[in-house]
Amino acid sequence: MSEPVPWRMAWQSALYGPDGFYRRAEGPAGHFTTATHGGTGRALARSLWAWADRFGLDGIIDVGAGRGELLQHLYAWEPGRPLSGLDVVPRPRELTDAVGWVESPGGAGLPAGWRPDRALVVAHEWLDVVPCTIAEVAPDGTLRELLADSSPGSCSEPHSIPYSYRTNQSLGPPLSGADLDWCQRFWPSGFTSEARPGDRVEVGRQRDEAWSALLERLPAGSVAVAVDYGHTVADRPREGTLVAYREGHVVDPVPDGSCDLTAHVAVDSLRQTQRLRQREAVAAVGVPDHAWATVDPAAYLRALADQSAVAELRRPGGFGDFWWVIAQV
Repeated sequence: MSEPVPWRMAWQSALYGPDGFYRRAEGPAGHFTTATHGGTGRALARSLWAWADRFGLDGIIDVGAGRGELLQHLYAWEPGRPLSGLDVVPRPRELTDAVGWVESPGGAGLPAGWRPDRALVVAHEWLDVVPCTIAEVAPDGTLRELLADSSPGSCSEPHSIPYSYRTNQSLGPPLSGADLDWCQRFWPSGFTSEARPGDRVEVGRQRDEAWSALLERLPAGSVAVAVDYGHTVADRPREGTLVAYREGHVVDPVPDGSCDLTAHVAVDSLRQTQRLRQREAVAAVGVPDHAWATVDPAAYLRALADQSAVAELRRPGGFGDFWWVIAQV
């Protein structure tokens, strides 16, 4: 058994260390799918280009680009426009040559000296995997940092309760400094009589700083959009949202490098000029004309597939519940 460390440190190592989850050969797509894959990826690409046009931006940069799935869809939709991606792995072999790629440190880190051109910068499910401090209300009512043991092997079996924590863990010192300040501002219920021992909070300060650092790298006129599951001060879940995925299953969140680790984003604490749900950000498309079915059957089927994909991106209870946090530089 290893020495317990703050969850944030164990999380960083588990995802981005030398043997981290995101460096594995199969990539994240070997364990789960996102809206960037398949038909929804194509529909998302069309919507993102529409937003780029709305702000008068020529290109798109994908931060936390995985293995380039969204970039491929963006290129297929607008092959002549500037595109580039950032992620912790080297350039994917299958990525189109015309698309740029920059290797990044992982987590909140950005490439040294990276200064992109003016663009729409998309962080699709990036902030939810930026490790953050996890705290818990102790039996005496104090908010204490949660420590984790990253011993391997505990994340091997799926379980039915997604937010259980079967990893060895313990309560550390009382929360203090900037993390405590963040909680007092953005998680005030944790300091009232409503707080219960065992209540957990994923402190959003590290995500706020990562987002601000990204914005500070961008030239004037750029626009950044963070697309993620999230919550606001009015609906922070008492039990927290940390969860893990492995081989298509929800598993216990153990920071041993064998599973993805993700927690929803406190979207109201991020720098922003606009915030809306994905079901509002993605424009609906109409039913294709049935006359196409005889004139151009292939085009008609593609239009039907696009309509279905857009509906899935907008579906309440699913992808439609994503938040879009938009910041103009």
